[in-house]
Amino acid sequence: MEKREKSSKKLILVFLLPFLIWTILLFISPMAIQENSVKDLSGYTAINDNQDKIKNMSTPWNLVYSTGDKMCHQKAERSFFINGNQMPFCSRCVAIFLGVTIGLGFMIFYKIKLDEKFLFLLIASIAPMGIDGVGQLIGLWESTNITRVITGLAVGVFCGIAISVIIDEIKEMFVSKKTQNN
Repeated sequence: MEKREKSSKKLILVFLLPFLIWTILLFISPMAIQENSVKDLSGYTAINDNQDKIKNMSTPWNLVYSTGDKMCHQKAERSFFINGNQMPFCSRCVAIFLGVTIGLGFMIFYKIKLDEKFLFLLIASIAPMGIDGVGQLIGLWESTNITRVITGLAVGVFCGIAISVIIDEIKEMFVSKKTQNN
Protein backbone atom coordinates (compact mmCIF):
# COMPACT_ATOMS: atom_id res chain seq x y z
CA MET A 1 0.00 0.00 0.00
CA GLU A 2 1.33 3.39 -0.94
CA LYS A 3 0.17 6.98 -0.65
CA ARG A 4 -1.98 8.12 -3.56
CA GLU A 5 -0.67 10.97 -5.68
CA LYS A 6 -2.82 14.06 -5.81
CA SER A 7 -3.64 13.77 -9.52
CA SER A 8 -5.44 10.41 -9.17
CA LYS A 9 -7.50 11.45 -6.12
CA LYS A 10 -9.99 13.30 -8.31
CA LEU A 11 -10.91 10.22 -10.31
CA ILE A 12 -11.62 8.20 -7.15
CA LEU A 13 -13.65 11.14 -5.82
CA VAL A 14 -15.85 11.01 -8.94
CA PHE A 15 -16.88 7.49 -7.88
CA LEU A 16 -17.01 8.24 -4.15
CA LEU A 17 -19.44 11.16 -4.32
CA PRO A 18 -22.44 9.27 -5.80
CA PHE A 19 -21.97 6.45 -3.26
CA LEU A 20 -21.66 8.95 -0.43
CA ILE A 21 -24.81 10.80 -1.50
CA TRP A 22 -26.69 7.51 -1.95
CA THR A 23 -25.62 6.20 1.46
CA ILE A 24 -26.69 9.44 3.13
CA LEU A 25 -30.07 9.21 1.37
CA LEU A 26 -30.55 5.68 2.74
CA PHE A 27 -30.28 7.01 6.29
CA ILE A 28 -32.21 10.24 5.72
CA SER A 29 -35.14 8.67 3.84
CA PRO A 30 -36.82 7.05 6.87
CA MET A 31 -36.45 10.32 8.78
CA ALA A 32 -37.83 12.44 5.94
CA ILE A 33 -41.15 10.61 5.68
CA GLN A 34 -43.93 10.63 8.23
CA GLU A 35 -43.03 8.84 11.45
CA ASN A 36 -44.23 5.22 11.71
CA SER A 37 -45.58 5.22 8.14
CA VAL A 38 -43.46 2.37 6.73
CA LYS A 39 -43.62 -0.66 8.99
CA ASP A 40 -43.13 -3.72 6.77
CA LEU A 41 -41.74 -3.76 3.24
CA SER A 42 -41.07 -7.51 3.23
CA GLY A 43 -41.19 -8.83 -0.28
CA TYR A 44 -39.10 -10.25 -3.06
CA THR A 45 -36.07 -9.00 -4.95
CA ALA A 46 -36.61 -7.74 -8.52
CA ILE A 47 -40.36 -7.27 -8.00
CA ASN A 48 -42.15 -4.00 -7.29
CA ASP A 49 -44.27 -5.34 -4.47
CA ASN A 50 -44.44 -2.22 -2.27
CA GLN A 51 -45.50 0.47 -4.73
CA ASP A 52 -48.76 1.04 -2.84
CA LYS A 53 -46.72 2.15 0.20
CA ILE A 54 -44.17 4.12 -1.83
CA LYS A 55 -46.30 6.00 -4.39
CA ASN A 56 -47.44 8.68 -1.92
CA MET A 57 -43.93 9.54 -0.73
CA SER A 58 -42.41 12.74 -2.04
CA THR A 59 -39.32 12.81 -4.24
CA PRO A 60 -36.48 11.80 -3.68
CA TRP A 61 -37.67 9.48 -0.89
CA ASN A 62 -39.99 7.56 -3.21
CA LEU A 63 -37.06 6.97 -5.60
CA VAL A 64 -34.87 5.64 -2.80
CA TYR A 65 -37.61 3.33 -1.50
CA SER A 66 -38.52 2.25 -5.06
CA THR A 67 -34.91 1.31 -5.73
CA GLY A 68 -34.90 -0.71 -2.53
CA ASP A 69 -38.14 -2.37 -3.59
CA LYS A 70 -36.52 -3.52 -6.84
CA MET A 71 -33.08 -4.47 -5.53
CA CYS A 72 -33.69 -5.91 -2.06
CA HIS A 73 -36.05 -8.34 -0.32
CA GLN A 74 -36.59 -5.67 2.37
CA LYS A 75 -37.63 -8.23 4.98
CA ALA A 76 -38.64 -6.25 8.05
CA GLU A 77 -36.92 -8.64 10.47
CA ARG A 78 -33.67 -8.18 8.52
CA SER A 79 -33.88 -4.40 8.37
CA PHE A 80 -33.21 -1.46 10.65
CA PHE A 81 -35.85 1.09 11.57
CA ILE A 82 -35.28 4.83 11.93
CA ASN A 83 -38.03 7.23 13.02
CA GLY A 84 -40.33 4.22 13.31
CA ASN A 85 -39.85 3.56 9.58
CA GLN A 86 -38.15 0.62 7.93
CA MET A 87 -35.04 1.59 5.98
CA PRO A 88 -35.32 1.23 2.18
CA PHE A 89 -32.81 -1.67 2.11
CA CYS A 90 -32.12 -4.55 4.50
CA SER A 91 -29.28 -4.28 7.02
CA ARG A 92 -26.79 -6.20 4.83
CA CYS A 93 -27.49 -4.08 1.73
CA VAL A 94 -27.19 -0.85 3.74
CA ALA A 95 -23.87 -2.10 5.13
CA ILE A 96 -22.63 -2.94 1.61
CA PHE A 97 -23.40 0.60 0.37
CA LEU A 98 -21.80 2.07 3.49
CA GLY A 99 -18.77 -0.21 3.01
CA VAL A 100 -18.30 0.82 -0.63
CA THR A 101 -18.35 4.44 0.50
CA ILE A 102 -15.80 3.73 3.25
CA GLY A 103 -13.60 1.71 0.87
CA LEU A 104 -13.58 4.45 -1.77
CA GLY A 105 -13.00 7.08 0.92
CA PHE A 106 -9.97 5.15 2.15
CA MET A 107 -8.66 4.76 -1.38
CA ILE A 108 -8.60 8.52 -1.94
CA PHE A 109 -5.51 8.50 0.27
CA TYR A 110 -3.96 5.13 -0.56
CA LYS A 111 -3.22 2.96 -3.56
CA ILE A 112 -3.23 -0.85 -3.54
CA LYS A 113 -1.57 -2.99 -6.20
CA LEU A 114 -3.42 -5.79 -7.96
CA ASP A 115 -1.45 -8.78 -6.64
CA GLU A 116 -1.79 -11.94 -4.52
CA LYS A 117 -2.47 -9.86 -1.39
CA PHE A 118 -5.41 -8.35 -3.20
CA LEU A 119 -6.71 -11.84 -4.02
CA PHE A 120 -6.38 -12.83 -0.36
CA LEU A 121 -8.31 -9.67 0.62
CA LEU A 122 -11.02 -10.68 -1.85
CA ILE A 123 -11.43 -14.12 -0.30
CA ALA A 124 -11.18 -12.82 3.27
CA SER A 125 -13.89 -10.22 2.69
CA ILE A 126 -16.39 -12.27 0.68
CA ALA A 127 -16.09 -15.66 2.45
CA PRO A 128 -17.82 -14.62 5.72
CA MET A 129 -20.90 -13.35 3.88
CA GLY A 130 -21.00 -16.50 1.75
CA ILE A 131 -20.70 -18.74 4.80
CA ASP A 132 -23.37 -16.77 6.66
CA GLY A 133 -25.74 -16.79 3.68
CA VAL A 134 -25.33 -20.48 2.90
CA GLY A 135 -25.57 -21.45 6.58
CA GLN A 136 -28.80 -19.53 6.87
CA LEU A 137 -30.15 -20.87 3.56
CA ILE A 138 -29.69 -24.51 4.54
CA GLY A 139 -31.09 -23.91 8.02
CA LEU A 140 -27.99 -24.20 10.18
CA TRP A 141 -28.68 -20.84 11.81
CA GLU A 142 -30.64 -17.61 11.52
CA SER A 143 -28.30 -14.71 10.91
CA THR A 144 -28.62 -11.58 13.06
CA ASN A 145 -28.63 -8.01 11.79
CA ILE A 146 -25.26 -7.45 13.46
CA THR A 147 -23.80 -10.41 11.53
CA ARG A 148 -25.38 -9.09 8.34
CA VAL A 149 -23.88 -5.64 8.93
CA ILE A 150 -20.40 -7.02 9.64
CA THR A 151 -20.38 -9.29 6.59
CA GLY A 152 -21.97 -6.60 4.40
CA LEU A 153 -19.41 -4.01 5.50
CA ALA A 154 -16.54 -6.40 4.72
CA VAL A 155 -17.84 -7.00 1.20
CA GLY A 156 -18.67 -3.33 0.67
CA VAL A 157 -15.27 -2.07 1.80
CA PHE A 158 -13.60 -4.58 -0.48
CA CYS A 159 -15.82 -3.50 -3.39
CA GLY A 160 -14.86 0.14 -2.79
CA ILE A 161 -11.20 -0.84 -2.78
CA ALA A 162 -11.73 -3.00 -5.88
CA ILE A 163 -13.37 -0.12 -7.77
CA SER A 164 -10.34 2.00 -6.97
CA VAL A 165 -7.89 -0.72 -8.02
CA ILE A 166 -9.76 -1.17 -11.31
CA ILE A 167 -9.66 2.59 -11.92
CA ASP A 168 -5.92 2.61 -11.20
CA GLU A 169 -5.30 -0.35 -13.52
CA ILE A 170 -7.27 1.25 -16.37
CA LYS A 171 -5.47 4.57 -15.84
CA GLU A 172 -2.11 2.74 -15.84
CA MET A 173 -3.02 1.04 -19.14
CA PHE A 174 -3.75 4.40 -20.76
CA VAL A 175 -0.57 5.97 -19.39
CA SER A 176 1.45 2.97 -20.58
CA LYS A 177 -0.09 3.12 -24.08
CA LYS A 178 0.47 6.85 -24.27
CA THR A 179 4.15 6.42 -23.30
CA GLN A 180 4.62 3.64 -25.87
CA ASN A 181 3.09 5.78 -28.64
CA ASN A 182 5.43 8.72 -27.90
